[in-house]
Amino acid sequence: MTVSTLAAAPQAVNLLDAGSLLSAFGALGVAAALFAETGLLVGFFLPGDSLLFTAGLLCAPGTHGPVHLSLPQVLCAALAGALLGAQTGYLIGRRGGRALLSRSRSRKLHEGAERAEELLDRYGHAKAIVLARFVPVVRTVLNPLAGALNVSARVFTLWQIAGGLVWTVGLVLAGYALGSSVPDVERYLLPIVALVVLLSLTPLAVEMIRRRSHRTPNGGSR
Repeated sequence: MTVSTLAAAPQAVNLLDAGSLLSAFGALGVAAALFAETGLLVGFFLPGDSLLFTAGLLCAPGTHGPVHLSLPQVLCAALAGALLGAQTGYLIGRRGGRALLSRSRSRKLHEGAERAEELLDRYGHAKAIVLARFVPVVRTVLNPLAGALNVSARVFTLWQIAGGLVWTVGLVLAGYALGSSVPDVERYLLPIVALVVLLSLTPLAVEMIRRRSHRTPNGGSR
């Protein structure tokens, strides 16, 4: 789907397409998508990384994408969605996150839960909560999992705010900087978004390779 198509038919919203979401809902779509992705287990498929980066790019002066956004509005919307979403996910976990996960049939969601538990065990609560922001699916599952594991509310709130600030502001400003420095960058919007998605999936790919190497006999030798 091209950018011109999105501009011509904004009513056809593709929830997996950052450009489509932004064209239809603007900054409000950023807040809603991040809230669902970080606070509700059903939102694990939403494109958080690419959405933030694309929103920042479309805030840059001189861009002519599917919609032009306000940088202050996008930053506020992103922070509100990510921080309120994470806190909501934590509260859901306190009230039965394990039961919700066990009822889900999504293999991707269960794999994310395993990865989230590994992060908590390996890095401790504070570091894991921050790192989870940058890993798709894990950032959806870790918040309710932290609640289910009775992670201190004070610790969780402090570090989810820290991680949320770095994740949202960092990606939005990265997109804004690229849009401000490269003329007509919106012409390359789809390839750029695809690259951001690929980079966001890198931690999961690295972890899968690491797991497979550890499962081989004799310390990884084949």
